[in-house]
Parts: sequence; structure tokens; C-alpha cells
Amino acid sequence: ALLLVRNELPAPGLNLTARSGSCHQCLYQFLAFVPPSNESLRKPGTASVMVDTQHPLTLLLNSSVGDRDLCKIQYHFGEFGNYSLVVKTISTSNHTVSCDLIINEGPINSYLPILFAFLVYMGILALLIAGRLLMKIDPVRNWVYKKLNPRATDRMINSELGSPNTTDSINCDPAPLSWSSGSRQRLRSLDTFRGLSLVIMVFVNYGGGKYWFFKHESWNGLTVADLVFPWFVFIMGASIALALGSMLRWGSSKWKMFRKIIWRSVVLILLGIIVVNPNYCLGPLSWDNLRIPGVLQRLGFTYLVVAALELLFTRADSGTWEGRFPALQDILPYWPQWIFILVLETIWLCLTFLLPVPDCPRGYLGPGGIGDFGKYPNCTGGAAGYIDRLLLGENHMYQHPSSGVTYQSTMPYDPEGILGTINSIVLAFLGLQAGKITLFYKDQPKQIMSRFIIWGIVMGVISAILTKCSKEEGFIPINKNLWSISYVTTMSCFAFILLLLIYYLVDVKKWWSGAPFLYPGMNSILVYIGHQVFANYFPFKWKMQDSQSHAEHLIQNLTATTLWVIISYVLYRRRIFWKI
Repeated sequence: ALLLVRNELPAPGLNLTARSGSCHQCLYQFLAFVPPSNESLRKPGTASVMVDTQHPLTLLLNSSVGDRDLCKIQYHFGEFGNYSLVVKTISTSNHTVSCDLIINEGPINSYLPILFAFLVYMGILALLIAGRLLMKIDPVRNWVYKKLNPRATDRMINSELGSPNTTDSINCDPAPLSWSSGSRQRLRSLDTFRGLSLVIMVFVNYGGGKYWFFKHESWNGLTVADLVFPWFVFIMGASIALALGSMLRWGSSKWKMFRKIIWRSVVLILLGIIVVNPNYCLGPLSWDNLRIPGVLQRLGFTYLVVAALELLFTRADSGTWEGRFPALQDILPYWPQWIFILVLETIWLCLTFLLPVPDCPRGYLGPGGIGDFGKYPNCTGGAAGYIDRLLLGENHMYQHPSSGVTYQSTMPYDPEGILGTINSIVLAFLGLQAGKITLFYKDQPKQIMSRFIIWGIVMGVISAILTKCSKEEGFIPINKNLWSISYVTTMSCFAFILLLLIYYLVDVKKWWSGAPFLYPGMNSILVYIGHQVFANYFPFKWKMQDSQSHAEHLIQNLTATTLWVIISYVLYRRRIFWKI
């Protein structure tokens, strides 16, 4: 938004500073010097500045001499609005000053494009549902049979967009596998959940219409963009449980399975390094600035640890446990796994809160920069950032962290760094627990859903305790950049509840086939890598007429995301699935 400051006060001039409502304990940032009024010409001093509209702002006006605060205004400016801030003297005797904010031109409603897009997609959905209902009418179905290939049509209608024939795999993509050794039916809710996460991830990575809530949170807190990657990790853990159980029941040796786990992990890590280091037509890529961490790298390493851990202790027979507490048959037989995870989490806590970091306080979890009133500008991420800089080197990390805009931090920081990988392993292990629940109670949907609810509540209570139900004031705030333990428990809480809902709709009641999210969910690696590689190519991106228009960005990003869903559907119909 445009803000015009009119200063009707005599010399000296004014300094205008601002602080964003999303910037916790931040220093005020200088915006403009407003010259004094010209008394002889009766002309006020003016200055124009662009102000942020994503979050509420606190404006502070003080005298350029003596630094006396004159007025403080808190206001949430609207996009493309035109405002005036008039500063004048009310009483000369006691030097009372007024600061009046005037709206010269009202802001636009930037959310209308989202509403319009929602209505369009709901209209398409309504047409598809209406067509499906019409196909249940015999005369209509018979007419379609005559117009189309009867065999292909019958297969399309009666399959309910069903899953392809599966092959045994310990791959986490697509989601394996079966309910029992005698059944070849996939657990569609996992594919659907994975596809939902992936579709949101693609949309967010393509820009999310340039809306702030489709971007990653600057530091503590959550936005839509912060939800999808941990859900993907959670689903990967659940898939591991189903895949390994199926492979063991079919007689595969653990040594052979371990070799496949190592192979897939290495391939994922190498693919990740290639994807996060694009070098289109720029000559040989230099090792000097090669980014090492990344999304696929974290997935690969997390998969290696969790799959190996499960392979070590899993059993071919997942029947009823004959221990003292049969209600805990999915937990107690695997107590060594829980000890391993608790040791890992203890390591994370000790390194995070006890490791000495040069020029930074112990246990620092802040963003650095102008946060914490500018006391620790080079301490971004505390121990997590320090470990990455020490082991990887600054040039091999992400150079533009989300804290750079709001908190103006200048230190490189990688949200997929080394220390955070410990908690991604914990999150995948919680997903592994969800997979075990579906295995141990495969014929008891009520048991599965009740356990999902219990786990969701437990994780939610832990999150509430760690965060004190506060964004900034908790013991350990929710933070995607750090992958804090409260972030993990919160995301696993959401994941358990969302998986419960999808499982009920898709696998229990069969009210929903899982479409369209089912299709990218069964080709997730291909869609993820493809959307990264072709991000800057037509038809996924084109030159816009107005780069400041939410509508144009939203159209482009939704079009690109929809194209990947269509591509995954075509591949699904042709039974083409990319497995690693």
C-alpha cells in the first residue's frame, strides 16, 4: 500500500519507523525522513513510502532531534490502498500532536480470486458428480456403451477408478501395500492423503497465488505451506510399515530388503541434490556453492533410518500378540524401537539447548537478525544453524531462509539441515505407528479409528504443553525451520486426525474414491521431481501482464498444479508408475 505522510509541524523533521506484527520482539525499522513544514509558504513536508499489507504494522513517529516519540499507530493496511498520515499540532501550549490516518483510496479485496477459483473447482466437481449419477441410469449408461468401446467403458465405470495391480515393494512411493497376504487391495486412504499433501506442496512451491498464508512462516508459527512436507514424511512412515510387513509375509529375506532400502535412500538423496541445484545453461556446476540438504535428501535419510529400524524388529506374522496387554500389541513388542527414538530425541534436546554456540546464548531458538531486539543478529537457528555451518559450510546451505524478509537475518540457514533431520525421523516413526495400527487391526476399522483419535489427542496435548498454546511464549515454539519437537507433535496430531477422516470416507464407507488426489499420490516422486524440473517452462509458467496481480498468479499456479494432477491421472490410467 502507499502511505503519504504530511508533516505540518515546524522544524525539525520527523523519522518514520515501523514494526511488523509478525516480527516478534523486533527493532523498529526506518522507513522515511519527513521534512518539516514550510511556514512561509504554508506547505507541509511530505514523504511517500510503500508499506507492507501482509500483517498489521506499528508505525512510530518521532522527532529527528532528541528522538522524542510523537505518536504510535497500529494499523493493518489493505492491498493497493492509498493512505495519508497527517501530523499536526493540536495545542501549542502543551505541544500536543495528533496523527490522523486517512484513507484516500480504499484497498482491493485480494481474496476475491480465491473465492472465484473455489467456485470454479466446485462447479467442475458438481458436474463430475452429476455425470457419475447419470451413469447409474440404465438408458444413459446403455447409450454411452453404444458410443464408446464397451469393454473400456465397463472397466472405467466398474473399477471406481481402482488401483492398479501392485507388486511387492518396500518403496514409500506409491504407498504399499496390502491388508493381508491373501488380499491385493491397497489402502487407498494413504495414497489419497499423500496425493493431497503433494498437490498442496506443488501449489505452494509454484507461488500459491502470492498469498502470505501460502508461504512459509517467517519463523515461529504455521501457515498452509508448513503443513505438507511433514505430512509427506508421516505417510512415508506409515507406508514403510505396510510394505515391510507384506514383503516378509511373502518370504523375502531381510538382507535383500535392506539392500533395497539402502539403494532407494541413496537414489533419493542423489536426486535431491540434483533437483535443488539447477544449472540450466550456466556451464559446469561448481562444488563451491552446491547446496547439500534438501527435501528429497531428508526423505532419503529419514527413510533409511526408519525402514532399517522397522526391518530389524518387525515380524512376518502380525497376528495377535500374546503378551499381558493385548491392547498395546502395536507398541510393546517394539520397545527397542521406542528406546532408540527416545535416545534420538534426547540427543536433539541436548544439542539444541546445551551446545555452546559462539556469541549466542545457550538454547537460543530465535531467528537472529532484528529479532530479540537485535541482540543476536548472527545466531539464526541457534545450535541447528551452527551445526550446519560447521559441518556443511555456509556455501552449501540454503541462502535465502524465510526469516530473511521479516527478521532481516543475513546468515544462511537451511530448513532441511542436519539437526532437524532427527525430528523428521521421529515424525516418520509416528507415521510408522499409524501403519502398524492398520496392520494389527486390519479387519477392525473401529479399532483403527479409535487409535488414530487417541494418538491425535496425545500428540495434541503434548503440543499444548510444549507451546503453552502460544505462538511465541512456549517452552519450545512450533517452528518449521527448526523442525522443533512441538512442530513434530502438532503435525502428527493433524496427520492422525486427517488420516482418520480420509480412511473413514475412502476405505470404510467408500463414499469417496480418493480422486483426484489418489493419482498424484501413486506417482508422488515423479510429480515432485517433475514439478521442480519444469517449473519455469510453459505451460507451467508464462509471462504475466501484471506481476502484482493475485488473480494472474493464482490462475498460473492453479493451472500448473492442475496439469500435474491431469498428468498423474493419465499415467494412472496407463498403469505407469515411477518406483525407485
